[in-house]
Amino acid sequence: MSTIESVTLMLALVYSTSLLYWSGKKWGALVSGTLLIGATLASFFWPLLLILLVSVLVVTLVGQYLPAFANADGRPNAIREICQHFFALSILLVAVQYAINAGMLYAGETPWLMRPDVGDAFLPIAGGIELKAIITLGLWDQNHPAAVVMLCVVLLTGIVCKRAFCGWACPLGLAGEYLYKLRKKVVHSELLPPAWIDWPLRMLKYLLLAALCYLVISMPSATIPHYLAGNYHKVADLKMAAFFLMPSMAALICFGIIFALAAWRRQGFCRYICPYGALLGIVSFLSPFKIRRNTQHCLIDAKGMSCDKCTRACPANISVHTQKTVRSDECQACLRCVSACPKKQALQLSTRNGINLSARGLLIVLLTLMFMLPLLTYVSGYWHSQTPDGIKMELIQKLNRIGH
Repeated sequence: MSTIESVTLMLALVYSTSLLYWSGKKWGALVSGTLLIGATLASFFWPLLLILLVSVLVVTLVGQYLPAFANADGRPNAIREICQHFFALSILLVAVQYAINAGMLYAGETPWLMRPDVGDAFLPIAGGIELKAIITLGLWDQNHPAAVVMLCVVLLTGIVCKRAFCGWACPLGLAGEYLYKLRKKVVHSELLPPAWIDWPLRMLKYLLLAALCYLVISMPSATIPHYLAGNYHKVADLKMAAFFLMPSMAALICFGIIFALAAWRRQGFCRYICPYGALLGIVSFLSPFKIRRNTQHCLIDAKGMSCDKCTRACPANISVHTQKTVRSDECQACLRCVSACPKKQALQLSTRNGINLSARGLLIVLLTLMFMLPLLTYVSGYWHSQTPDGIKMELIQKLNRIGH
């Protein structure tokens, strides 16, 4: 596991453990801390233990000087923005590390900087094929094992806490938010499309998801071992990197459309294009946690007042104030509606039987799901790519000629 991955992982898990403690869940903090220390020791990788100790020191110091930040005891919007920027910074550092590693491979030099395996999260098709190989053949891929791990992590977050990954962690969503704000400074109008156009546009991401799923499902199980052992799969990450770094004219046009959608309307990329968002939108229906409106406390029902602050705060334009339970596939559990509500008990992210999940609770769940599973798979030996650098250096020289 590379340094950037290790630091991010340890900071996130130590922070989530501390949040459990400060929220009064001391037994949960004890279990989480024990699991974290046990997994670190079982890795037999001393730098990981050192990073764990440093992370504990950092979180402790932050708790002393910035208690509100350390305890996540603030407004949901502020907590979410910190979380989004943490993930974005981590991905940016990972991208720089990956670029240096790939550049040295291309130059024919043995990289002195380790390849960050978390970059395999950008290989959803490979992850899907690997998942199919595990289910149908009991075969674990050794070239990009992190791809299936991260795919399962994202799916798990959707099943447990809706599309919280989109609203709290996805760096593309944060980039889209900045593009939208920049456009609003130039053109102040919302420019929302009419409903008869919006609905078909929303189906685009589901069509893209269906196409990706077809590629995975249509591959016969008998051919999967050959594919996973092939040259294309070994350099699938490098092929993906080349697609973004040296795009064709068609790819540039597609990027332009995506940027325009993100700037045109809030969450435009998430709403219309992102297949991951479509996948999470589907699995989010399984989540027991949903935004629920308590009519006994809501100003509309309890006092007959006209209030739609929750709806106006929703970036997905969901009519929150007219629903008792928000079941929309566009809900990202961002808690903006909860933060905007003038009555604290009127709107909550909760289960049907009344178990509430605050911003701090959601952050604990999300960090634990997203980082504990990668740590456990790393300890088990199913995280790091086993493709030798020598093979990568050989294949990268003929990258354009390698096909399926």
